[in-house]
Amino acid sequence: MIVVDQVGPLATIQDRGRPGWFDSGVGVAGAADRSSFQLANRLVGNPEKCAGIEVLIGGLVLRTARRCTMAVTGAPAPATVDGTPVGHTSVLELGAGQTLRLGMASTGLRSYVAVRGGIDVPPVLGSRSRDTLSGIGPRPLRSGARLPIGPVPQTLPNVDFAPVANLPTGMWTIRVMLGPRADWFVDADALFDGAWVVSTDTDRIGARLDRHDGPALRRSVSRELPTEGMALGSIQVPPSGQPVVFLADHPITGGYPVIAVVVDADVDTMAQARPGQPLRFCRAR
Repeated sequence: MIVVDQVGPLATIQDRGRPGWFDSGVGVAGAADRSSFQLANRLVGNPEKCAGIEVLIGGLVLRTARRCTMAVTGAPAPATVDGTPVGHTSVLELGAGQTLRLGMASTGLRSYVAVRGGIDVPPVLGSRSRDTLSGIGPRPLRSGARLPIGPVPQTLPNVDFAPVANLPTGMWTIRVMLGPRADWFVDADALFDGAWVVSTDTDRIGARLDRHDGPALRRSVSRELPTEGMALGSIQVPPSGQPVVFLADHPITGGYPVIAVVVDADVDTMAQARPGQPLRFCRAR
């Protein structure tokens, strides 16, 4: 059992999501930064299906009721155990009654906490993920919550620390493929001209972008689209001209044209882009 003593801006339980429910109008959800989530589970020796905690910026404080093996990955929020600093992307051994505290990350947006055995809350439609768009899954964490831990896996962690490259500084470059509705714009290549900046209107559903410099995205078609499917990483452009990059909890359908789609390998990077982060798009090669 783990006790939540404090929560920062937001903390949710996540796993790999709930694929296979599109025909019922339910999206996949799951961890926004999939590679960081997967690494956290690997560090503690969990199967990839185990649920962990996704932490927005930081501020989470957890207290153990028994001995636990834990790891923190993703955005590098400074971590301490009973006030002693501990390493990022490293295996942490906590005794009963010890406290793991995450400060505020200086870069990136989402950190992940894994515990050996996984967070064992009841699954909904086969997943323990919180879908913030539909409201499906366990509620966001609150102070005083008690989180059960699942059975400890038989395999043991075989590393103490995983060397991970730091998040890039300055301008980020995100690779995309144009389409499927690039022909609805006067000049779809304007997406690549100049830079964009992540707005404050950003969450697990999507990251809205403001123009930093460069030409506006102008539509050449005045009519609206029939509703069509939306993929993870789709860049949808509403009438305002402010693109929205769809993330983990994105709607499964939409009616605004999609000018391009972020390549799968860069979706995790987009999930770490905090408000104010400048970025450029480039064509995937």
